[in-house]
Amino acid sequence: MNAPLPLEGRVALVTGGARRIGRSVALRLAADGADVIFSYRHSRAEADSLVSEVSALGRVAQANEADVTRRDDVLRLIESAGKFRGRLDLLVNNVGMFVSKPFEQITEDDWDTMQSTNLKSEFLMCQAAAPLLRASGRGSIVNFASLGGLLAWPSHVHYCVSKAGVIMLTRCLARALAPQIRVNAIAPGTISFPDDAAGIAEDFIRRAPLARTGRPEDIAGAVSYLAQADFVTGQVLVVDGGRSIPA
Repeated sequence: MNAPLPLEGRVALVTGGARRIGRSVALRLAADGADVIFSYRHSRAEADSLVSEVSALGRVAQANEADVTRRDDVLRLIESAGKFRGRLDLLVNNVGMFVSKPFEQITEDDWDTMQSTNLKSEFLMCQAAAPLLRASGRGSIVNFASLGGLLAWPSHVHYCVSKAGVIMLTRCLARALAPQIRVNAIAPGTISFPDDAAGIAEDFIRRAPLARTGRPEDIAGAVSYLAQADFVTGQVLVVDGGRSIPA
């Protein structure tokens, strides 16, 4: 008899799951035994493809169009999650944006959009999902922070502030939602994809002790670990090849 998969019987919700890191996370959770519901904004074709890929792994998937910066959309998404398999065990807040802009040129709209996308969305999702996660008896939240939430990048001020906010949100919720729900965050370094422009990560590679960028699978593996780590909460798992180690 085959051993049960580590997330067998669990249900995960991944925001922004149709593309890039979110897609890798959804596939890893499915491979580990979870059924997956995920949100997308504009990537309908990619979302349909992901549903098929998860099904090929023997799990159930559902795609939901939603703007997770809007409370009404969040509430509809959580309602769908509750109906999907009758429970919710894991929330992965993956949605985010990354923009470089000189500090003096950041507009009020730039600031508000960044905070709404990277921080407000995670707050709304955590708040709305908490009752379902609490009812599961083993609820877990994994928020996406960033190396930029730990390091000061002068050309990414609004981004860094939003991700630092995610880190403090994670720590506060780890206490506010304990003991029924564990809350952790991942702080990825630079993650490369095959279609990225050549040379875009040269500085990161030069500074990282492991001398490479991360792969989507590195982040997906970290999410899977935190989903299973029953004695870990309030932590920020840095996945950056050692880039953040002080010189």
